[in-house]
Amino acid sequence: MQENPANAEVEESIVKVNMRNAVKEIAMKVLFAVAAAFFVIAVLTICIYLLIDAIPTIAEIGFVKFLTDDRWLIRSQRFGIGSLVVGTALSTVGALVVGVPIGLLTSTFMAFYCPKWLYNVVKPLTNILAGIPSIVYGFFGLTVIVPISRQLFGGGGLNLFTTSLVLGIMILPTVISISENSLRAVPKSFYEGALALGATKERSIFRTMFPAAGSGVLTAIILGMGRAIGETAAITLICGNIDQIPSSLADPFITLASAISSGMGYASTSNLERPALIAVAAVLLIIILLITTIVMLLKKKKY
Repeated sequence: MQENPANAEVEESIVKVNMRNAVKEIAMKVLFAVAAAFFVIAVLTICIYLLIDAIPTIAEIGFVKFLTDDRWLIRSQRFGIGSLVVGTALSTVGALVVGVPIGLLTSTFMAFYCPKWLYNVVKPLTNILAGIPSIVYGFFGLTVIVPISRQLFGGGGLNLFTTSLVLGIMILPTVISISENSLRAVPKSFYEGALALGATKERSIFRTMFPAAGSGVLTAIILGMGRAIGETAAITLICGNIDQIPSSLADPFITLASAISSGMGYASTSNLERPALIAVAAVLLIIILLITTIVMLLKKKKY
């Protein structure tokens, strides 16, 4: 029995299409693998480069001295990051004090109270706030917050108060967006069930929805903290860059990131100046990696 030519052509066409699709699939897999490999290699290269330079430098300075000495005097060859770590920690805490309550309340409003027409305005504004370059926040701090700080505390206005306020504003988009998404990810039956049991709207939100979205909200806070710790451009403009541990909101200070930014441009390679700054960068990288690891562990938890 002779095969129908039309059927043969159809089968041949199907085979060609399947082969073409298979080739495309293999090509895309290779492309994705190359992209992933490039990302992994880039991260490993950065880590290895910093650690190779940082470990001998820290060993030469002295591990305990490097971490605990509170004097960072490049020209005097005294490299202690105690004041840098404390300054970074205090400014981060200040940013969380400002940004977390406002961010959580805003996310609650957007998730449960905000009318649709207003949501369509607030949500894009939040995204715009996230996209503003950090140097713009720094200039905002210089022109708006610094004069207010001078009126409140005297002095030059470049201090912990100004830095905390600007950092608090900068972390708002992160806290708001992730917290809102976490609250919306909780099944509505939780909220409706609490209302059905006689709870008020506010009690249903804060006693039912927030605990259910706890890991997501905590992730938002930790990511905001990571943004505050690693911020450089804005902080270099408004922290004062004075090597001291601030004892009040009115005191200027210095952070890990701002020390690198302000010192790397003129650091000498003939002594420990440049290697010490690279060691500071390695410490900052380790802190950020620890924060990222915590976030990854939290994301494994279900709402």
